[in-house]
Order: sequence, then C-alpha cells, then structure tokens
Amino acid sequence: MLARDWRGGELGILAMALVLAVGVVSGISAFTSRLQGALEQESHRFLAADLVVRSSREMPADWLQEALDDGLSVATTLAFPSMIYSTSDAMQLVAVKAVSAAYPLRGELSFSDEPFGEARAVVSGPGVGEVWLDSRLFPLLDISLGSSVALGDASFTVAGAVRAEPDQAAGTYGYGPRLLMNYADIAATGVVQPGSRVEFRQLYAGDPGALQRHREQLEPRLAPGQRMIDINQGQPGIGKALARAESFLLLAGSLGVVLAGVAIALAAGRFSERHNDYVAIMKSLGATSGSINFLYGRSLLLLGSIATGAGCLLGWGIQALFFKLFADQLPVQPGPSGPRPYLIGSATALTCLMSFAWPPLRRLSLASPLRVLRRDLPLETRRSTRDYIIGLLAISGLMLWYSGDWKLTAAVISGLMITVSLGMVLAMTLLRGGRIVGMSAGSIWRLALAGLQRRGTANALQVVIFAMAIMLLLVLVLVRTSLIDEWQTQLPEDAPNHFMINIGPQDLQPVEQMLREEGVPSEALYPMIRGRIMAVNDQPLPTAGEMEEGPRQRETNLTWSTGLPTGNVLTAGEWWPDGTTEALVSVEAEFAQRMGVEVGDKLSFLVGAQPLEATVYNLRQLDWQSMRPNFFLVFPPDLLASYPATFMTSFHLDAENKVFLNRFIRSFPTVTVIEMDLVIDQVRSIIKQVSAAVELVLAVILATGALVLVAGVQASVDARMHESSILRALGARRGLILGGLFIEFSALGLFAGILATVAAELSVAMLQIWVLDMSYAPSPWLWPLGLTVGTVLIAGLGVFSCRKVVSSPPVALLREL
Repeated sequence: MLARDWRGGELGILAMALVLAVGVVSGISAFTSRLQGALEQESHRFLAADLVVRSSREMPADWLQEALDDGLSVATTLAFPSMIYSTSDAMQLVAVKAVSAAYPLRGELSFSDEPFGEARAVVSGPGVGEVWLDSRLFPLLDISLGSSVALGDASFTVAGAVRAEPDQAAGTYGYGPRLLMNYADIAATGVVQPGSRVEFRQLYAGDPGALQRHREQLEPRLAPGQRMIDINQGQPGIGKALARAESFLLLAGSLGVVLAGVAIALAAGRFSERHNDYVAIMKSLGATSGSINFLYGRSLLLLGSIATGAGCLLGWGIQALFFKLFADQLPVQPGPSGPRPYLIGSATALTCLMSFAWPPLRRLSLASPLRVLRRDLPLETRRSTRDYIIGLLAISGLMLWYSGDWKLTAAVISGLMITVSLGMVLAMTLLRGGRIVGMSAGSIWRLALAGLQRRGTANALQVVIFAMAIMLLLVLVLVRTSLIDEWQTQLPEDAPNHFMINIGPQDLQPVEQMLREEGVPSEALYPMIRGRIMAVNDQPLPTAGEMEEGPRQRETNLTWSTGLPTGNVLTAGEWWPDGTTEALVSVEAEFAQRMGVEVGDKLSFLVGAQPLEATVYNLRQLDWQSMRPNFFLVFPPDLLASYPATFMTSFHLDAENKVFLNRFIRSFPTVTVIEMDLVIDQVRSIIKQVSAAVELVLAVILATGALVLVAGVQASVDARMHESSILRALGARRGLILGGLFIEFSALGLFAGILATVAAELSVAMLQIWVLDMSYAPSPWLWPLGLTVGTVLIAGLGVFSCRKVVSSPPVALLREL
C-alpha cells in the first residue's frame, strides 16, 4: 500500500512534511547546540579562561594541583600598579601584570617587535628577566627594544611591545600603560609585600564536567575577599547578550517544533481524507476494522522510521552547511553536538505521528462500506475537539522539553491560543459578512465570495492555520529585530572607549581645553570622592570581604551633580531642587536593592576620617554598558564641596588617533587613562557573531513556516480543483477561475494577517518581559508587514497550487480527483 500510494503521489506531502519536520528540528537543535558552545568558548577569552578565582591575597597552590589532577589546565596572574624607571631616570606609573607560562588558557596574547608594530599571536608571555611594555611607554620613558627598566629591586630587559591581552579589562588594576612580566620574577622585585593592594587570579580551563566538579569543590572553601568568576560575572554585558541569544535560539527551535507539528497534521488530514473511498472498498470486500487499523498502523510506523532516518540526515546536512557558511565568522572550531538533537528530532516525529497523523488514520476503520455507492456520506476522519486538545498538549510538551523554559513555552502557547480562539470567531464573522458584499459584486467577486461562504467552517479553520504560521514567523522576526537593535544601541560606533581618572582640580580647565583643541569628543567631567558606607538607619552594617554580596560596609565612589546625570532614569522619588543645601543622596536602584535601602532611609558614611549622613531622596536606573561615567551614589554639590576630590570623564578616540595619548600623558603625567577600545572591539565581535547566528536560524524557521503555508493551501486544493473543473466544463473562462481563486485566497490571507499581527504583538510582549528581560515597545511596522505577507503570500501560493486547473482538460482532473 505504501509503494502504491508513493507512486500515486498520495504520500508525498506527508512524507515531505515529516522529513522536513525532523530535519529542521534536529538541524536547528544541532546547529544551536554547537553554535552556543562555540560562542561560549569564544566569550571565555574575556577571562582568558573558563573559570577564574580572584583574591586580594595569594591563594593556596593546592587548588591548582587539584585542578591539574582533575585534568584541567591552570595558570596564575598577579596585577598591581607600580612605578618603573628607565636608565635615563624617567619614570612612569604602570599597570603591572605578572603571568605564568601557561597564560592565557583562552583567547590570544599578542605582541610586536617594535612599538605600534605588526602584532602577532603567541602562546605564552615574557620569559624570565624580560618584560613587554605598552607601546606608549617607549616614547614616555625614551627607551627602545633591548633597553633596561627597573621595577622595585630588579632590572628587566624590554623584549617587546604588548599589544593585546584576552582579559585586558578583567582586572581591577588593568588600566594605564601595561607592563607584562613573568610570574617567577615577582619575588625578585620586592614590590609585593603584606598589605599591598594587589589582585591574584587563578585561571582554570578544560572539560565542562571536570570544571564543574572543581568548582563545586572550591566554592565552600572560598574565604572573604575571594570570588569565583565566570563569563556572566566577569563580563555581564557579554553574558547578558549570550543569555538572550540562547533564549532566541531556543525560541526558534521551539517554533520549529510547532510549525513541524502543524505541517504534519495538515498533510496527514489530507492523506486520510483521500483514503476514505479506498477503505470503504476494502470494507465492502470483507476487511475488518482491526485489520485496517493494523494495516495503517504498520504503514505509518514504517513511513515514520524511513522519514525519521532521512530527516536526521537532512538535519545533519543543515547544520554542517550552516557551519561551512559560518566558518569565517567563528574563530573557534565548534565541538560535536552529540546525539541529543537527533533524539529530539526522532521524538518530534514520533509525537507528531501519534498526535496528529494517527487519529484521523485510526478513524479510517469507521468508514462506511456504503460510501462506495453514496459519496454524500460524512467523512469519519474529521478531527474532533479531543484531537486538538491532544495535539496542543503534545506540542506544549515538546516545546517544554526542547527549551527547558516554561515561560517561553507559555508565551508561545498563549499566542497560539489567542490566535485559535479569536481566529475562529473573527474568521466566521468576516466570512459570513461577505455575503452582503457578494450579492452586489461582479462575477469574479461573486464567484470568490460564494466559495468563501460555501466552505465557511473549513475556511475559518484554514485562516487559523495560516494565522498560526504567520504569527510564529512574525514573533521570530520581532524578537530578532529587537535583540539586534538593542545590541547595536548598546555599543554604538561613537561610544566612549577611553576613561580618564585622577584629574586634579588644577588640571580641569587645561584637560578640557586640550580635548577641545584636539577635537576629541568627551563626556562631562564628574568629581569623584572615595567614601565608605557604614550604617543604614543608624544600624551598623557588617564588615565582610571586599567582593561579598548583600548589605555590608563597602567602599565606593561618591560624586555630586546639579541635575540628573545623562542616561539616568528616576525609578522612585524625584530629583532635588537646584541649590538645595539638604543632606540628600540619590542611589542606583540595583545597588539600593543589594543594600536593602529605600527612599527615606538614612545612610551613614565615612569620607576619610569625617562622618557624613544623608537621606535617600530618589532611586535611579542607569545603563552600565553606555561607557559613560556612572555612579552608585550622587549628592547635591553643596554637601560634598568641602571634601577633596579628583575628577573623571570618558571620551571617544579613533584608532588612527591613538598617538594623542602620548601627547596627553606627557602634558598630564598624573592623570590615568584607561583604554577600553580593545575590549569594546572584542564585545562587538561577539555581538556580530551572535547576530549572524540569529539571522541564520531565522532563515531556517522562515523556510519551515513556508512549508506550513504550502501544506495549509494543499489541504483545500482538492475541493477547489473539483469546483473549478466543473466550472471549466460549463464554459468558464481562464481569467474568471484564476481571478476567483486569487480573491478567495487573498481574503483568507488578509484575515490570517490580521489575526497573526494581533497575536504576535501579545506574544512578543510576554517574551520580552518574561524571558528576554527587555522592555516592550509596540511595533507599528508590524501591521503592514503582517497584512502584506498574509495577503500576497497566501494568494500566490493558492493560485500556484491550483494552476493545473486551467492547463489540464477538465475530464482528466475530475477523474484524478
């Protein structure tokens, strides 16, 4: 039976839907799994490792040995500020970083043989007795390659210019001109003493399982002041982008599961309807219901096995093709996906067959033998409410298993439920309303509207199916657009990429003048005073390690401002009036949550040796990724005017204008410049790769959605072909038939576009707020897109599928149908 149906074309749509369902689901799953692993591996270069433990004092060497025993790679770094001296007695404050031979474990370390020369990647840092210096230090110290510099009690040979470190912005002392040295030389310098302000780091990398085991062993042993860091804590901006990208990829795969199920349901329904007459003949010849069920059950199992195997091969080909096209974008070779994607594809096939294909086929055994003689008998394969409930539960279970996120599943299912419930009501209303218009319309319109009326319930169901497919595609397009727009807004091309701190009051005007004369755009200059929070509402806060979370005593930077700083948004309270002399403070909202303070609470500070008290007047929300000066605590100007302060700002400097820094540091040797341009470039490269991945996955899901639309059109092609053949036999013109079909499908597409757009807006609102941690904003451009896609696409597919009716003899079509 399978062979005969295949030769006759009966199984084409069902088999293709099943193969594509398995292929798309397994291909996307394998692709996203490998891609996510590659992006995470690439993002770890910001830490130069997979996992880092940071401390203000040296950590036990046993930790490193335990990691080596677990099969992990290890390295150590030490960072601190210090002065270096050249043989010409020139001196400069530098950010010293000592690294072990294995550094870096992730990412690339690069240097050049001469200042600002061609950079090349290396596998380890300077040798014993050697240092690499930032290119800017060569003219500042009037030295060249091979010269000697002194650090503490030891002298070192300048062996190269350090150009890039993977974790350049990860350390507290990572700003200022860099001096890179070998970790083994630290003891000889005598610089690091008990009580020195330094930052030790232990770096770990290796197999995720071994890494997790080592992490679980270390966490209980961490002392106050010691902290474990991964990419989410080390670079929260990148961690957030990757988390959102992962949610998008899971969303895309989940929508692929839904679309695959719908395509199989449509194809199976058409297959079963066209087998009613065949089953009636078998039953009239003595076949029992049990034998028919056994026959179709075995056929479905065989077809499912073949299609699942072919679909898994197709899925493997899809992800392999994507990675071939994507190879230039990925600096890391993706690892294997494992069997999970193909198990998901197989489970999808089995679930879809049992939930969507088997119910109508099982009811074939109920077909009456009288249908051989009476074609007007009702079909027993029509789906019942129970079938739709089973299908919804099956799809929900698959999505939840695939994504592992109930919020994502709930948002998509809610959108589908809205589409179905409102869709049937709205579609029936609009279709019935066409009767009045049809009475006074021309012949083509009268023919089209009569067809809509005649198949009212079936057309309403078809509108819902079209709307579901279009809604899911619009959801994906909306989420993709909002993600990429936010990523691009997060780091615009002209974002500040350098910070300037330790600007003395006497240097304020000269610094501003030099920036203005050189044409360097900068942010406002903000005062910066170091203070310590001691108590909340006269209740002393506990002392704890520097990096401990929760309410505690902590040092932070204080500033003052007359108005609300740029990029800040008030979330509670109001800004103070100009010229106020009250003891007020504005607190960043997340910082206030961690400290457990609200508007109206009293905070006690210690600034140097002087106490200070202020009342929380408002809470602010700010964007830490803006690269502007941002502060947890802002005071009115008069309250801090008597305290000594330095100033800071940020500015944008193009790569070709980097020599400006040499002139600036010569003019202001006490000012510290923090270079963030390399870090921003790294962030942009990750965002670019994530965006490309999003675009590729979107293209796959759009293809799957097109399959659903084709299957939806095919579901009603037989009835329309039958009617059109009769019209042709009665002398209808080619233009009349095609025009009526075009109008009919355009109306269905328009109604589907309206439903899809409404449901997509609601689903995206839930997804952005619940899943992606984004603010929701309506998308006016979605309406013309949804209506145009619905009308044009459905009309085009409908006419294309029925084109055979005007190119073949009517008698041939009637016999075939």
